[in-house]
Amino acid sequence: MSRLMHLHLGFSPKYHPNLQRSGCNKTLESPPVEGRRKSVKCSQSRFCLTSKIIKSEDTSNKSCKLMFNRPVTLQVCYASKSEDANQRTTSQEVFFKNLDALYRFIRPYGLMGTVIAITSVSLLPLQNLDDLTPTYFMGFLKAMVPGLLMTVYEFAINQLYDVKIDKINKPDLPLTSGDVSMRTGIAIASSSLLVSLAMGIMLRSPPLLLALIIWFLLASAYSVDLPFLRWKRNSYLTTLYMVLERALVLQFAYFIHIQKYVLGRQIAITRTLMFAVAIKCCFCFVISLLKDIPDEDGDREFGIQTPSVILGKESVLWLCVYVLLISYGAVIIVGLTSSPYLLSKLVMIISHIMLATLLWHQARTVDLSSKASTLSFYMFIWKLHFVQYLVLPFVRL
Repeated sequence: MSRLMHLHLGFSPKYHPNLQRSGCNKTLESPPVEGRRKSVKCSQSRFCLTSKIIKSEDTSNKSCKLMFNRPVTLQVCYASKSEDANQRTTSQEVFFKNLDALYRFIRPYGLMGTVIAITSVSLLPLQNLDDLTPTYFMGFLKAMVPGLLMTVYEFAINQLYDVKIDKINKPDLPLTSGDVSMRTGIAIASSSLLVSLAMGIMLRSPPLLLALIIWFLLASAYSVDLPFLRWKRNSYLTTLYMVLERALVLQFAYFIHIQKYVLGRQIAITRTLMFAVAIKCCFCFVISLLKDIPDEDGDREFGIQTPSVILGKESVLWLCVYVLLISYGAVIIVGLTSSPYLLSKLVMIISHIMLATLLWHQARTVDLSSKASTLSFYMFIWKLHFVQYLVLPFVRL
């Protein structure tokens, strides 16, 4: 047990044979005696004298050196090891709470989507396994980092401008719950943007840098509440934003970057790339419509005319389901008729039959009156989106 001692006016041990302790403090007092300034220095304690110096009786503690005499008040505070442990535990809890808030603020499922998307499209330019060299992997990783940082900016700027709506639709988000302050959110958004663009310049790849700039402009136009912006208020502009960013800009830019600036080949737009762009356009269209179903109440209150508000939840849900089923059917037909490779045929046919079956079953179980159910289905579509990225590298046309 550690002790902190503070000496004030009025201490002499012989005046206090019975010392009373209360809580973590104990106080000893003695009548003052006039005298010259001296101090008591003890090898076991630290003393602080804070009042006018007056004479006291000699101390009986032989381990203490008499430096000046005065009556003092001795106050001793005890800090137990359990209290120190509690303080450390509290600090750890605060740290992990802030870390969890940051984790939820950057939306890790979205970052995982970016990782899968960039990985998928970066594998499309490969012609054989000999292309998997250290040079390829280094170029791939360097291109991945600015894409992830731009994704963080995209999610951060969206949450910063959606605080009022999210207080109704998503009160558990870090900004609306107060776990992350607005100042911290702005700092995360601005630093992610600047570092992403700086890395794009350092890599000296025009298609990659152009993609990052367009990505920034589209993400800002989608979320920022300024004249002619805030595209998320309009369902058609929302669909345009998703298609341009995820289906076109990201796919073409990273494909060309890997093909020319990593593998060192001439730019050639392949049929496989065009197939990937087409299937991604379908998914972006579906996601842009489905994302508003769980948020219909807040959108209706703030006058945002989403398809869910205009057409109703059920109509939008089944429109999206049919679009995906048609696209899966098209993939199966292309696999049967156009792919020259047996492995590619099998992957395209079997995987998309399974995905279509899962989609139909999941759509029939959605409870449109439950926000949790509609949100779960929306996240299920994101999972199908990720699986589609995993299948695309096996597609060879």
